[in-house]
Amino acid sequence: MSIFCFGLSHRTAAVDVRERFAISQSALPTALAQLKTVPGVTEGVIVSTCNRTEFYVTGGLADNSAPAFFENFYRDFRAEDEIHLFRLCANECVRHLFRVASGLESMVVGETEIFGQIKLAYQHATGAGTAGRLLNRLFQKSFQVGKQVRSSTAITRGSVSVGSISVDLAEQIFGDLNGRKIMIIGAGETSEKTAKAVRSRGAEQIFVSDRSFERAQALATVTGGRAIHFDDWEPEFRDLDILVSSTAAPHPIITLDKLATFWRARWNRPLFMIDLAMPRDIDPAVQKLDGIYLYDLDSLLNIAERTLTVRKQESERCYQLIERHVQEFQSWMDRTQALDLLSTVAIPHPLCS
Repeated sequence: MSIFCFGLSHRTAAVDVRERFAISQSALPTALAQLKTVPGVTEGVIVSTCNRTEFYVTGGLADNSAPAFFENFYRDFRAEDEIHLFRLCANECVRHLFRVASGLESMVVGETEIFGQIKLAYQHATGAGTAGRLLNRLFQKSFQVGKQVRSSTAITRGSVSVGSISVDLAEQIFGDLNGRKIMIIGAGETSEKTAKAVRSRGAEQIFVSDRSFERAQALATVTGGRAIHFDDWEPEFRDLDILVSSTAAPHPIITLDKLATFWRARWNRPLFMIDLAMPRDIDPAVQKLDGIYLYDLDSLLNIAERTLTVRKQESERCYQLIERHVQEFQSWMDRTQALDLLSTVAIPHPLCS
């Protein structure tokens, strides 16, 4: 029995491909139940974030190619999707998870959100009963590695979230954010980091909207902003400068039809829009309107790469540290499999010889 990882990420697929494979938090219990039915899978954990959808599984898979696995899981799998998939096995899989948990495989190297996202994915799997002895050990070890990498290196120095990178971009366009009207749609972790980042750069007119008005109020209180009921955010577009959206909606919540009805009232005033959601919250068609400048997760990649000088210098130290943990995990695997083999062999008692 071995450990496999099947998946795709921002390194292999653009945002329009990733969003088709994304699995929301609310859909994870159903997805994990479906994972149990994939032939050969004995354990499984699903990690699905803005930048990756990865399946960590164990078992004796008859055909362990990535396309075969995805065909068993996704009914709408397309043949052309094969070029975006990857498959990792044994130590390659272990090494990859340790790097992901440490933020080394993230779009913004060193970001910390992925650590919590992996923990949540593991909690879902343990709750669904899909994580057994091997994956329990693997994910617990990944948490240890992620903490050690961040505490013993400078990998988290500088802007380390898509939210902070978004604000960097907004400052490049507008300069001083003081006096700009900014709306945050969604009240999750990414929205919170973005709201705090714009506040720290001098923004004072911050509006927060979420399907849960209580969550919007909580975030608005933290950032000194004002909460808006979810159905009331559209009229605020009249004099809005920046909109950042990061919800868990399964489809776009901001469409060309919605904006076109009141766009003329802005008198061609430019609007800077950042879509941090997966799947995307903002229909790319809104760019047909003059004055809209839309950036999605892929758009932020080039900006993120320009901030990585220090963290890239630290990467080699991180890789060396991780490699020691990979070898430790392999040793544990070898001992475990040897003990399992011995337990299946009948050893005759001396008195019976």
